[in-house]
Amino acid sequence: MNLLKLSWSYLQKKRLNTFLNTLLLAFGVGIIIFLLLVLHQAEEKLRNNAQGIDYVIGAKGSPLQLILNAIYHLDSPTGNIPLSEANAIARNKRLVKRAIPLALGDSYRAYRIVGTTHEYVDFYQCKIAEGKLWQKNFEVTIGATIAQQLGLKVGSKFYSAHGLEDDEDLAHKDHPFIVSGILARSGTVADRLILTNIESIWEVHGQHDHDQEEHGEHKGHHEAHKTDSTHTQNHNPFAQKKEQGEHKGHHEAHKTDSTHTQNHKPFVQKKEKEITAMLIQRRSNMAIVMIPAIANRSNKIQAVSPAREYLNLLENIGIGADVLQYFAYIIIGIAGLSIFIALYNALKEREYDLAIMRTLGATRLKLFTHIILEGVLLASVGAALGLLLGHGAVEFTGQMISNSSQMSITGWQWLTAELGVIALVLGVALFAALIPAIQIYRIDISKTLSR
Repeated sequence: MNLLKLSWSYLQKKRLNTFLNTLLLAFGVGIIIFLLLVLHQAEEKLRNNAQGIDYVIGAKGSPLQLILNAIYHLDSPTGNIPLSEANAIARNKRLVKRAIPLALGDSYRAYRIVGTTHEYVDFYQCKIAEGKLWQKNFEVTIGATIAQQLGLKVGSKFYSAHGLEDDEDLAHKDHPFIVSGILARSGTVADRLILTNIESIWEVHGQHDHDQEEHGEHKGHHEAHKTDSTHTQNHNPFAQKKEQGEHKGHHEAHKTDSTHTQNHKPFVQKKEKEITAMLIQRRSNMAIVMIPAIANRSNKIQAVSPAREYLNLLENIGIGADVLQYFAYIIIGIAGLSIFIALYNALKEREYDLAIMRTLGATRLKLFTHIILEGVLLASVGAALGLLLGHGAVEFTGQMISNSSQMSITGWQWLTAELGVIALVLGVALFAALIPAIQIYRIDISKTLSR
């Protein structure tokens, strides 16, 4: 007697019940698998991208927003900070091992442009796949995902836009960027960034060096004075002595005016260079206390610990995930109850058949195994469909958000925790089938056949 084939034939006979029970199990398993995959990949990426960063220096505001923007590039900047104040912390070699400045605010086709140094590439251990790292203003090195999604190559040109909107009206048409290199895929946030030097960001936004402008104006004034003097001499050669005297007097006046300007230089308003944030890697344990203390003395900057905000973020995500997970467990529990009812009712309907099988030589153990196999087969089909449903939903979600989010997820990843989910489903089905199976031993063959 082939018990497996017999059990499967009974399940096919009750197709509607089998379909509904399988569907309940598949939904329950699918939801749990979806949550496991998304949470695992999100935690992994959050942890990997923040690893090695002890503090983020940025504008005062929401600490979580600063971390999401400066490390994960998932939120808007909290504002800009003076470069001098960030450097006051970064140049403290007793406390700081590494400091990486970031200038944000622009994008191309919704992918962020980040002004930084080559140290950012080294920090994430990125390798060059094509071309080279940026060397001059308006040269960029792009991540592997951007090259794939936008079809950019070494030598491609594009215009940046203010903010994260893909709007040509916001584009900076005066400053084209040129792709100098493409990074190899690293599995970090760098895969989805456009990297350049900070000077390019400053120049796009018109933060020119004020000292150079002053020097240009002074030089232009001196050239104008020289031209005016030559022009006068050429048109009045007889008044050379007089003109020389006047020129000397004018030169003295100009010299006095220049000295006057230099003496009052502290009153000249200069536009200070600004950045969005600075990533800090501490050198010693003393920095844990000193860096936040130094930042708190300023009314413009703050020092935020990514580790603390990372835990808060996971806690907030975990609350919603736990609710959905509990809901999925309830669905599995309902499916188990449904399996129990279906098998119990089937047992009542099949008492006569089972009694005949007993008279033909089937032992109680074989019939017990037959009922257990029905429950296990039902659970196995439901678990298999649930696995496909969960992984398929994650892959579909990953494809949907691939162009609009800095967080990438895939359904082509398998976790050992999934084996626990399958074991749970099989355990529920086994327990649900156990009571009807035990009823086999209580069947009175003579009474059943006499009815």
